[in-house]
Amino acid sequence: MPKKGVARGIFSNEAGLGSAPIAAAAAQTKSPVRQGLVTMTGTFIDTIIVCTMTGFSIIMMGSWKEKNLEGVQVTTDAFKKGLYFMPEKAAASILVFCLVFFAFTTILGWDYYGERCLEYLTNGNMKVVSAYKWLYILAVFIGPYMTVSLVWTVADIFNGLMAIPNIIALFALSGIVAKETKEYLAKLRNEKRTSKQCNLKR
Repeated sequence: MPKKGVARGIFSNEAGLGSAPIAAAAAQTKSPVRQGLVTMTGTFIDTIIVCTMTGFSIIMMGSWKEKNLEGVQVTTDAFKKGLYFMPEKAAASILVFCLVFFAFTTILGWDYYGERCLEYLTNGNMKVVSAYKWLYILAVFIGPYMTVSLVWTVADIFNGLMAIPNIIALFALSGIVAKETKEYLAKLRNEKRTSKQCNLKR
């Protein structure tokens, strides 16, 4: 169970995979440290708030004990039991509605990551990017016909393959990251002090 929890958490918040920085790098910002701090809030909201609340719902409703349930069925069962004052179909529909948006944004996000990486690796060869788009669309249609366990196994393998080089890079660049962060935070403190002094003089 701990292994599954870590694997699902990494899939959910992408911590350590190096994928979220692809989107963050496209942002217009005065400081990379500031953008990094903003991006970190996504991991906090996703894991500490959304995933924890979902986990509490499953535990409180006892859905995790149901051996015949798998994947999203566990969460659906928890929602049905938790929203007892609503018809079962309505409670399930709320979850399905949320999952549709989650799945759609995930599909778009990973497509964007793949395109940016291919553009970098092929030096902007749009023919390769176009071929990737068609393969990606094909994979989207193939996905629903795969079993849940196979989908998770494939996802875990590729997430691991992404995490290994990224973790090496994180260790290699940790000194630069620490230095830039210290300088940025010191600059913020100085700006606050200057602002306070100006207010006192007024």
